[in-house]
Amino acid sequence: MDRLGSFSNDPSDKPPCRGCSSYLMEPYIKCAECGPPPFFLCLQCFTRGFEYKKHQSDHTYEIMTSDFPVLDPSWTAQEEMALLEAVMDCGFGNWQDVANQMCTKTKEECEKHYMKHFINNPLFASTLLNLKQAEEAKTADTAIPFQYDPPRPTFDSLLSRDMAGYMPARADFIEEFDNYAEWDLRDIDFVEDDSDILHALKMAVVDIYHSRLKERQRRKKIIRDHGLINLRKFQLMERRYPKEVQDLYETMRRFARIVGPVEHDKFIESHALEFELRREIKRLQEYRTAGITNFCSARTYDHLKKTREEERLKRTMLSEVLQYIQDSSACQQWLRRQADIDSGLSPSVPMASNSGRRSAPPLNLTGLPGTEKLNEKEKELCQMVRLVPGAYLEYKSALLNECNKQGGLRLAQARALIKIDVNKTRKIYDFLIREGYITKA
Repeated sequence: MDRLGSFSNDPSDKPPCRGCSSYLMEPYIKCAECGPPPFFLCLQCFTRGFEYKKHQSDHTYEIMTSDFPVLDPSWTAQEEMALLEAVMDCGFGNWQDVANQMCTKTKEECEKHYMKHFINNPLFASTLLNLKQAEEAKTADTAIPFQYDPPRPTFDSLLSRDMAGYMPARADFIEEFDNYAEWDLRDIDFVEDDSDILHALKMAVVDIYHSRLKERQRRKKIIRDHGLINLRKFQLMERRYPKEVQDLYETMRRFARIVGPVEHDKFIESHALEFELRREIKRLQEYRTAGITNFCSARTYDHLKKTREEERLKRTMLSEVLQYIQDSSACQQWLRRQADIDSGLSPSVPMASNSGRRSAPPLNLTGLPGTEKLNEKEKELCQMVRLVPGAYLEYKSALLNECNKQGGLRLAQARALIKIDVNKTRKIYDFLIREGYITKA
């Protein structure tokens, strides 16, 4: 006597009893010797010893029931099937609706059992591994540099706007290509009394809508395959090439959708390699023209060439000094400016112009609130840009917070945050970059 699973939870889905024609309720009897078709009896007909044609009461039989555990001792086979049907009807994750449909288990029990036995079950590990390997084999030809998980910024943030409203969790854009294509279908209704011409017209509208959907999917596939979702990361990868290769990249971008991501990357990389080889060949030809035959002499040649270049720059600087030699104040400003340049700082002293306008004197910070919170370099910055310490600290905090959120900050973003003179904003931005408070995006 064996116990086997039933057809489903609905009695109307089971075959009727051959004795009384009533719907079978578990447990019921199946004759092991009769059939096909299978011979089913309810318990009442079985206890009466019902016989029909070839079926005899002494035949071997099987008890059909799902009231036995399969994966968990506290879950019967009938409850397992009810759970799967409820998940299929209500959707994965809607555990409260699943529990309401099952009626015998709570929300937590349904979620825990499903995750344990149907998602994280080690019996399925080999199958899932094979599926994963097959999927990886399918996507093996995608562009290697762009295999990354797009970030998920908050709605209406700066990064979200840079990504054109892309929603990674749904793989959709807030505003799709041909965003109102569905409007053409909203008034279409197929009825039985449509004429052949009207029916053909409606089908043509549906075909047009399908073509728009295909174009929408084609565009999204190009964006995903080529890593264009996160435009900032794409631009950073583009900047790693020399200027000449970047120009080619810009020109060939329109053909990327035709050749595919891998072929396009190979083409750009091969051109970058060609550019490097040509530059190296040109350098070797320069050595040959200068009569250099070994790398030791080449290093000496490069050192002397660099020294000559520095001497030429010094002669240029001397000519600039002669322009200001008659004006002692302008000469002092020029010397301070050159000292800043030599120390790696941006020039903090504006050059005197021929228009006769004098630059404003440095701001006196004595007694101003917030001065004690500044270091010496910050005090010097506030004096030169004529910015009170309290305002500087507020602008600095805003730029630091935005840089931490975005992982970097551009000058255009800094100007959007700080509504002051753009030249002052640039000086503050350059100072914070130089001192390591923020990083460039």
